[in-house]
Amino acid sequence: MADQSGSAARGEVASLTLNPREVMGKKTSRLRRMGKVPVHLYGGDKEPLSLQTEYAELRRLLPRVGLNIPVAISIDGADGEDICFVREVQRNPVTDEVIHVDFLRTDVNRRIRADVPVMLEGTPPAVSMMGGTLIQNMLTVSVEALPLDMPPALHVDVSTLSDFDATIHVSDIAVSEGLSVVSAGDDLVARVAAPRVEVEAAGVAEDATGEDPAAGEAAAGQAAEPSESG
Repeated sequence: MADQSGSAARGEVASLTLNPREVMGKKTSRLRRMGKVPVHLYGGDKEPLSLQTEYAELRRLLPRVGLNIPVAISIDGADGEDICFVREVQRNPVTDEVIHVDFLRTDVNRRIRADVPVMLEGTPPAVSMMGGTLIQNMLTVSVEALPLDMPPALHVDVSTLSDFDATIHVSDIAVSEGLSVVSAGDDLVARVAAPRVEVEAAGVAEDATGEDPAAGEAAAGQAAEPSESG
């Protein structure tokens, strides 16, 4: 079975401290000029909150957590913390800078569903020895788990693909206890395609003698035509 592990430890929780929002509406552009990003925190049985944080903090956090690693969010001046997931990141279409982030509160005792990235690892013999091309058919697999058990990625060992008939399906991925795979087991995850062999048209047309049979047939047809009499 294909191995499953994460680039971050199972059960990892990142942390982030937010501050109450200083300005609202169109005035948030002033926040961004100050190096701050507006944040919306919602979900659960608590009221939505308009908050803010330093751009540098989000630039550090977002690549690390993606959409699957929980974030323990605390609010400056308030007690307690909320376990949340990133649900939406808005970026400037020109500069790609983060301009707004939504965090969703979650109940750590309730299972959730998420699309987890599939990371292929290893080199298939069908590639290294037979010249094939590794094809990844699925970029994500849908799974269910408690929020703190959700893996950041599923790592799949493709070194078992020894020939062009070998495949890896969702059912071949070994997952940790507490994690349930939702995607169909017969969905194809990865395979190796055989190399494409280009054959020159002239080589296909030539017979064993090296002559072009099409040209020979044309010549024979011309010779068989009766000549016109005057």
